[in-house]
Amino acid sequence: MTEQPEQQTSEGRPVESSPVLPPIQVIGVDLDGPAGLSERARDLIAAATVLVGSDRLLGYFWSHSARRIAFGNFAEGLAEVRAARAAGESVVVLASGDPLFFGIGRLLLAELPADALRFHPHVSAVQLAFSRLRVPWHDACCISVHGRNTEELTRVLLSRADKIAVLTDTDNTPRTIARVLSALDLSECYELWVCENLGGSWERIERLTPATIQREFAALNVVVLLRRDDAIAVPDPSELPLFGLPDVAFASFRDRPGLMTKREVRIAALGELALREDHTVWDVGAGTGSVAIEVARLCARGRVFAIEQTAAGRGLIAENCRRLQVGNVTVVSGTAPEALTKLPAPDRVFVGGSSGKLGDILSTCGDRLLPSGLVVLAFATLERQLAALNWLREHNWQVRLLQVQVARSVPTGKLTRWSPLNPVVLARAAPPE
Repeated sequence: MTEQPEQQTSEGRPVESSPVLPPIQVIGVDLDGPAGLSERARDLIAAATVLVGSDRLLGYFWSHSARRIAFGNFAEGLAEVRAARAAGESVVVLASGDPLFFGIGRLLLAELPADALRFHPHVSAVQLAFSRLRVPWHDACCISVHGRNTEELTRVLLSRADKIAVLTDTDNTPRTIARVLSALDLSECYELWVCENLGGSWERIERLTPATIQREFAALNVVVLLRRDDAIAVPDPSELPLFGLPDVAFASFRDRPGLMTKREVRIAALGELALREDHTVWDVGAGTGSVAIEVARLCARGRVFAIEQTAAGRGLIAENCRRLQVGNVTVVSGTAPEALTKLPAPDRVFVGGSSGKLGDILSTCGDRLLPSGLVVLAFATLERQLAALNWLREHNWQVRLLQVQVARSVPTGKLTRWSPLNPVVLARAAPPE
């Protein structure tokens, strides 16, 4: 092998090579402390000249002779870590569980070169929680509200995820999670488990409800939410309001639980329909039947025809009619406008979905509407709203628009914030006389 020549400067002096700095070892520790560590991790800690971590984690190694850096202030601690590594010291950072799972690893990678770090993960608290509950968790949604708000948790809950693990903190406690469930009317839709001190001698796992979650919890806890397929979210029908039923009163598409006209929009739509007790009403693109059922409850002496092209939707409408004891809704299979031709003439029409045939549907409505009839249309997109307005104005219909833009209050820690719903435009239209 040919020996490489020594590098030199332009003046002929040898170039000093930069010293190779030792990597920082980031080691995950569980509540059982050193006893739960691998032999490799114990050896790295034993060889450390600097130990870095929280007071709790450093306390596991109280007899170690290494210099200690407490991460009370991250910026100050990081400066000390940089200096220690630059001095050639053997630095070990102690972390909880898996450092790269909502842990300190992310912060270290943001401040230090990746090749300066070596990670040695332990089992994460979420892994332990699901193993204790004996529930597979490869498809779970993992969320941290540690130092964060509850916005992501709210979004995931509204999507009705099957399994959710939530890492908490002293503000966003299990009680906060329970309040979020209650605010979203989802308390009956999820089992709520609080898993405290996982891996420690004081481990505690308990299934609770918002009504029984009043006690204080250990600082180290994970909340696991498991969706209930057998949840009975509907109270006694005699206790339901006359209109404005809660969203959870309706069975919904399992894979698209949010695909429903929301309660606040339904209330506005019912007002725009100007219903009477004996009206005949078409609900075109009825989906889960939420609007049709609300209309049927108000039109006790009338008839409601829920037109839905999908078998899944028709099944949900029938199920919701049974759940809410509504007997004057007829489920119609087919696509509008073809499915409308044999129906009794309507006093009112609600159009929630048109499958791209809005002009033909409105033409049929114009021909079939009884005197003083009205059509109310709901739009979630600008394109469909514009197409409808162009058609209505071209055909001289009278039209009035109402934008429904609503936000619901949701707890975040000890405070409350607004969680907005998607805005919807309602168009109330009447054909020319």
